[in-house]
Amino acid sequence: MSLARITSRALAGTDAPEVTVEVHLANGLPSLTLVGLPDTEVKESRERVRAAIQLAGFEFPNRRVTINLAPADLPKDSGRFDLPIALGILAASGQLSAQHLARHEFVGELALNGELRPIRGALLMAMAATRAGRTLVLPRASAGEAALWPQASLAQADSLQAVCAMLNGQARLEAPEPPPPALAPNYPDLSDLKGQLAARRALEIAAAGRHSLLLSGPPGTGKSMLATRLPGILPAMSETEALEVASVRSLASGGLDPTQFWTRPYRAPHHSASAAALVGGGGQPRPGEVSLALHGVLFLDELPEFERKTLDMLREPLETGRVTISRAARQVDFPARFQLVAAMNPCPCGYHGHPSGRCRCTPEQISRYRGKISGPLLDRIDMRVEVPSLPAQDLLRAAPGEPSARVRERVETAFAIQLARQGVANALLDGATLDDIARPDAEGSALAAQAIERFHLSGRAYHRILRLARTIADLEASAAVNARHIAEAIQYRRGL
Repeated sequence: MSLARITSRALAGTDAPEVTVEVHLANGLPSLTLVGLPDTEVKESRERVRAAIQLAGFEFPNRRVTINLAPADLPKDSGRFDLPIALGILAASGQLSAQHLARHEFVGELALNGELRPIRGALLMAMAATRAGRTLVLPRASAGEAALWPQASLAQADSLQAVCAMLNGQARLEAPEPPPPALAPNYPDLSDLKGQLAARRALEIAAAGRHSLLLSGPPGTGKSMLATRLPGILPAMSETEALEVASVRSLASGGLDPTQFWTRPYRAPHHSASAAALVGGGGQPRPGEVSLALHGVLFLDELPEFERKTLDMLREPLETGRVTISRAARQVDFPARFQLVAAMNPCPCGYHGHPSGRCRCTPEQISRYRGKISGPLLDRIDMRVEVPSLPAQDLLRAAPGEPSARVRERVETAFAIQLARQGVANALLDGATLDDIARPDAEGSALAAQAIERFHLSGRAYHRILRLARTIADLEASAAVNARHIAEAIQYRRGL
């Protein structure tokens, strides 16, 4: 047999398209040619595979070897094709039985001694291989991640020798053990925050309806503390959401920790982050912070310090919940349904409006500082809340705040009402559904009309007021949206 076909998987966004590794041996001068749009990492597999085959006790064929990765127009990256390439060479040279190849898919990076190293995207590949009716053979170090998919058909191996022994009928590869029970999420507790009752109320509303939130105030008033405690009052993730989060985490360079399966993401990139780091990108596109925060919280501290062009890239994912990265050869989609929490100072020095009167910023400096955030992005943020400095006596005498567990109970009750009524969070309501569900009474409609005229609100801002009012009503278990709900919602649109 001089031709062998091995099935493997590539990664394209959150998809794992099938790749056929074709290996052909022909007479001629010894050479190894690799075609099929391979990236540099894949081209380097020639030397890794040669050394791994020889050190594993097999013979590298002294013939002309041609390897094709099909389909040819799909870019291939990473070292995950090392194992299927090695198996294809051994099968084409007759050193490996091809009887069981069609029932399996193979991924894994090879060390020079034939050991298998972990790969990215194991969970996505396990999902795709199982849907195709095949068993995925992968490195033991990645098998725990892949086993998070309940229906996965998997076989784990430590080395090229072990895979070859299985295919030749000399041994069996064991399936990975079910992943250990995930740890209960351990979030910071809201009781650590003293005072700031208005900001705590806004945080509860944001959690109940999954609304975006901008916190503004002097340094040290608790803006970051509020943001870090938001995941702890959000409803628990469903299994579907947890699997979606795990799928995106498995694509990141840091990999996936199965023990954090039920923990909501909390991402807080530094303001020096590039556009590609924030929304995703690269030659072989990887998910950015907006995707790694899927079903969790994306916290942008010191918001005006980010590049304005970088911040404006958030506008599309805030609306659509997805990021599309376009390259000359292809487009890649990543999910980006996150909850944005941002924080900023009121002025460059941070103390504008502070009781001490220590701010010396001019009106022009303040206007230029706030102008770093574009109007279209600001219009897409549901809530804008002032977090003032607390007087010394209030800070010293304030009792511990309400714990997260108690707040989460109210949030879960309100969120359950939303799921039973429309199937999604209030922040995602749109069109006719929003008009039917969040239509205020006559007094509330009149108040909303006055707000539109007085504050020159856009249609988008008006719809966000309706969504906020609907969430406030849900927290009170009110079937109707009245003027009081509209009035509180309007307060959260007046900041800045």
